[in-house]
Amino acid sequence: MGIVDDLVAGREAFERRDWAVARDRLSVVDSDELGAEDLDALAVAAYLAGDRDTCIDAWQRAFQMHSRSGATRPAVRLAFWIALVMFLSGNESVGGGWVARAARMLEGEPEDSVEHAYIDVHATFRTIMAGELPAALDLATRVSEAGRRFDEVDLLANGLMCQGRILLYLGRVREGLSLLDEAMVCLAGGGMSPIMAGNVFCSMIEACQELGDFRRMTEWTTALTRWCDDQPALVPFTGQCAVHRAQIMRSQGAYGQALTELRLALDRYQANSMDPACGLAVYERGEVLRLRGDHEAAAAAYDEAASYGHDPQPGLALLWLASGRTSAAVGAVRRLLGEFVDPVHRSRVLPAAVEAFLADSDQGAASVAADELDSIAGSFECTSLTAVAACTRGAVSLAAGDPADALPSLRRGWQLWQQLGARYDAARARTLIGLAFRALGDEESATAELRVARRTFADLESADDVRRVDTLLSPSFPDRLTAREVEVLRLVAAGHTNHQIAATLFLSEKTVARHLSNIFGKIEVSSRTAAAAYAIEHELT
Repeated sequence: MGIVDDLVAGREAFERRDWAVARDRLSVVDSDELGAEDLDALAVAAYLAGDRDTCIDAWQRAFQMHSRSGATRPAVRLAFWIALVMFLSGNESVGGGWVARAARMLEGEPEDSVEHAYIDVHATFRTIMAGELPAALDLATRVSEAGRRFDEVDLLANGLMCQGRILLYLGRVREGLSLLDEAMVCLAGGGMSPIMAGNVFCSMIEACQELGDFRRMTEWTTALTRWCDDQPALVPFTGQCAVHRAQIMRSQGAYGQALTELRLALDRYQANSMDPACGLAVYERGEVLRLRGDHEAAAAAYDEAASYGHDPQPGLALLWLASGRTSAAVGAVRRLLGEFVDPVHRSRVLPAAVEAFLADSDQGAASVAADELDSIAGSFECTSLTAVAACTRGAVSLAAGDPADALPSLRRGWQLWQQLGARYDAARARTLIGLAFRALGDEESATAELRVARRTFADLESADDVRRVDTLLSPSFPDRLTAREVEVLRLVAAGHTNHQIAATLFLSEKTVARHLSNIFGKIEVSSRTAAAAYAIEHELT
């Protein structure tokens, strides 16, 4: 095949978005035969086919062509893309160098040129990372306005996406979501460059995941999956797509499928040397394994996520709680609450914080955290966060010895989880409802709720939760021991401290101590060792 044939075949493949073929055909053409436009196409096709080295090389050659010919603005555009790919690959210093070079080249150009707006995109990201949200909002607004003024859909969509996410972090959730919806309209309308479209897609879905807005997340992940499937041999963004599908599957209790998607995502990320993204995929794997009760594998996943630079919290704190390491969990959530000030990140930490505080018998701290979560959920108006807040409030009331106050919140949370199809969370809510019924003296209803919850946990293979509910579903016992007292006695026999028992049974430590006093009196012992021996003798363990 001759040079002309390869060029034609490469250009045609590019138009139909067959990136691997376009890369292969354009790559075999002698570099001297490729103009700047074809080099740009080669770079885009190579990046989307997962060949970053060819991508950067082609863009750098095209940049040199424009620079030598005095075409400053096209050269700046290419510098923008080179910097973006460098940043996405974790090469921040090199990316920053290209941004500085582009800015210097624009010093003699009009301030209102579209190229200045592209440099503002990088300035927006840099300012967000620095935590300077008001300044970042001004920059993002400037980018979207330039997109409208110059009819540049890449700028418009990116600016709207950044504005939306910044507003979320500032607590202006309705405004933020409205702008994200508008950015999605840009994506649906077509005309965006594929690299920018993929990044905007993934950023907006990530925002929905942070909010717990599973309706939007599901809709937009479906759209992203369709977009990826329409591009043969696409490599970037398919990993993100798999992670988002896995997050949805986890929320629905499809743990096996979620792990499969995460393996696919990790393979894609590793092939592209995307360490931060690898960290997210491995963290999500840890979350699934934790919910299934595989503590050792979950701990290994969280450790691997940390090695990639991804914070393993708050998942690791919840794993520590499940393993009885209450002090470690409390320390972690207190650190996170001190670190994060925006409502989006705090909304992800507060549920874990309440669990840890209750396990530590710190009713006051748990109540304060639950109040804040209620407030955030009310401003977000996202169903899943409302469900989390309701169940958290119910757990706090239950631990405080007020089951009548707990029931309305727990029922509300359960109903919302049912609507979302979140089987695991719905079963946890039913477990708490069962405990509330039991505390109110309605043992028959309590048993019915606990049995339904156990069936769900067993179906999901959530080993920890099955064991916990089995402890709660107890037959009649000797020496007038109640079901709750036997639950406590079994955990004493297993070597649990009062802190650990409180965490397992959603009680305050003071309530556990009262139960122990009653148990010692009924079975006529004076020590935990004697109580454990009694439990073994009467086959209560």
